[in-house]
Amino acid sequence: MAITGIKGFNDILPGEVEKWQHIEATARRVFELYGFAEIRVPIMEKTELFARSIGDATDIVEKEMYSFTDKGENQVTLRPEGTASVMRAFIEHKLYANDPVAKLYYLGPMFRYERPQKGRYRQFHQIGAEVTGVTDPKVDAQLLTMLCHFFDELGLTEPTLQINSLGCPECRPIYRQVLKEFLRAKLELLCDDCKRRFETNPLRALDCKSTGCQEATKEAPSVLDHLCAGCADHFARVRGYLETVGTGYSINPRMVRGLDYYTRTTFELVTGLLGSQSAVAAGGRYDGLIAELGGPALPGIGFAMGVERVALLLAEQEFKKRPDLFIAALGEPAQAEAFRLMTGLQRQGVSVEIDYEGKSLKSQLRRSDKFDARFTLIIGEDELAKGRGALKNMDQGSQEEVPLTSDAVVQRLKI
Repeated sequence: MAITGIKGFNDILPGEVEKWQHIEATARRVFELYGFAEIRVPIMEKTELFARSIGDATDIVEKEMYSFTDKGENQVTLRPEGTASVMRAFIEHKLYANDPVAKLYYLGPMFRYERPQKGRYRQFHQIGAEVTGVTDPKVDAQLLTMLCHFFDELGLTEPTLQINSLGCPECRPIYRQVLKEFLRAKLELLCDDCKRRFETNPLRALDCKSTGCQEATKEAPSVLDHLCAGCADHFARVRGYLETVGTGYSINPRMVRGLDYYTRTTFELVTGLLGSQSAVAAGGRYDGLIAELGGPALPGIGFAMGVERVALLLAEQEFKKRPDLFIAALGEPAQAEAFRLMTGLQRQGVSVEIDYEGKSLKSQLRRSDKFDARFTLIIGEDELAKGRGALKNMDQGSQEEVPLTSDAVVQRLKI
């Protein structure tokens, strides 16, 4: 019996992986324009890192984490998200010592045991960015603008930006109590998850997708009506800066985050192109997280996007790479020359394919078509004798002779 992959853990195959490479390269290019540097953190951390940062009462910690005891009796977890790991590294390596302001981005796999569905898997991939050490709302607006810039560079007019404020440790507990009192009379309408979370995390009922929870929260009080003066001013200034630079947004007062560490500005980029309203990227402020993890009292803000979901939005676009040249060689001497020429061209940055099996010219030309090569170079006995091959432009259908040297071929290909 053939061994198959684990459910929810997907292979990314040639033809699709080029799309991922394009997304990742675009992220690197755009993020670095804004002063961000890449950080790479392990995929496995101590379980306590996520329990402390994400919150014991969240679905991720309660139901979704891949946690186990290793051979050294350590409690370890495959990372379910990136922010906690990045902040752990930021604290452990004292990146704040020279400058508390750090701009970091990351790419890589995350792991959650949840029901696989379109664009959501048990091993999934995220691209994220974090900024530490700045409370000024300009950095909120810059981060959101950078995220929108990234999607613009991909040529995507969706998703669209939605923002909200969750308040701070001063005003959110007051709102939470107001919301609990409102929901108490509607408990029977709530889904089982929201009933279970009623005491510990009642805000999650606001963005629950179940019909009962949506009905129960239809007239719920808005968090925006319960912000303290500082949070209200911060949110107003974020909106002002977004408007100054022309970054479009809408306010979604029902937006909450599934992680406990978020404060003040929260946001999602949502689209209806993947079925129901769906978040492709999300994030917010986490001004208490660094101190909670044992670091200095520094603010932070960040986001993560799902690469699988972004790739789905690019489904109609073609990213398969074309080789620059296919060399069709007839006879062993010509095949040896083709191999020599291919190696020289590759060292000069030209992507080249050849036939390895000595097939007929017709078969080799069919293979060139299959590769969708930009040019095909034909070498046979006559071409070897003259030291010149027949170079065909596959897009234009034109053909010319070219000396069988890598420099001459490179010049003709205009690489």
